[in-house]
Amino acid sequence: MPRHFDPAPVNDPFGDPALYVDLVFERRALLFDIGDISSLPTRKLLRISDVFVTHRHMDHFAGFDHLLRYMLGRDKSLGMYGAAGLIDAVEHKLKAYTWNLIEGYDGELIIRAAEVDPFGDVKSAVFRGRSRFERSESKAERRRDAIVLEEPGLRVRAARLDHGGAPVLAYALEERAQVNIWRNKVEAMGLIVGPWLRAFKDATLQGADDAAPITVAWRDERREAPPSLPLGLLKEKIMKVTSGRKIVYVVDCGFSDSNQRKIIELARNADILFIEATFLDADRAVAEARSHLTARQAGTLARMACAKRLVTLHYSPRYRGEGSRLEQEARQAFVET
Repeated sequence: MPRHFDPAPVNDPFGDPALYVDLVFERRALLFDIGDISSLPTRKLLRISDVFVTHRHMDHFAGFDHLLRYMLGRDKSLGMYGAAGLIDAVEHKLKAYTWNLIEGYDGELIIRAAEVDPFGDVKSAVFRGRSRFERSESKAERRRDAIVLEEPGLRVRAARLDHGGAPVLAYALEERAQVNIWRNKVEAMGLIVGPWLRAFKDATLQGADDAAPITVAWRDERREAPPSLPLGLLKEKIMKVTSGRKIVYVVDCGFSDSNQRKIIELARNADILFIEATFLDADRAVAEARSHLTARQAGTLARMACAKRLVTLHYSPRYRGEGSRLEQEARQAFVET
């Protein structure tokens, strides 16, 4: 299956946690957390279209200014998503600078910030360079299934976790299922490959009833044939559906029952689970006091969620030079039966 997105941590496991997801065929990228991102080259920074912030501790948010500096003066639109308070935080960041000459810039940067409240409502605001980044409010809306971004090819869902009393969002990036059409089988049925296949694909992805009629185009127009065929018949004869990939990003949360339940649900059958493994399990009292996961807990959650692959990050600096111990402990818990 083609790799429609390519995820990679920005830093090593001891650096600030951040995940860069290159949308291979769209010439853009998504960024999960925005702490120290100085290692990203300019070409990668300028591909970023959306940033998903877990919370606003410095190591997850301090890179906002770095990204802002590289995007100024260019025609760019940047989406930012996070928990309640994100819009105010972006506004305060922007108000820290003087913009009296920004009207003379060649391009305009537009920042669209959206925040999810505890009830699932999403409110947003827009900051436009041409208006010196004055805040413009948008109407709040209810999003189903905590979906913060939804596009034809992908969607991003959030789960609200607890980090010592502060809300933290974990994210799942899901690629939509791909409908592959067998051209030779279309032609073998006497049909032609044409625009009608778009309606067929849409009906399939939207879960229409198999009895639903799909208007088709026959190769021989003189032939006495029905103008439509049942969706179920076409699904059986001419297509193959491949499930899209799922990538999950989880950091800064304790091992509470509530957090466990939400993480397992969000990461269910993930192709890759990126998750913090901040402390060794021998130091789980420290992990609990600081509301972080141990490596063993991270591996256990990955196993319980039936994730296919586990990638650990956000190691405590106390283990510098011993990162393999954290990775090994998480791996052992992940493969336990």
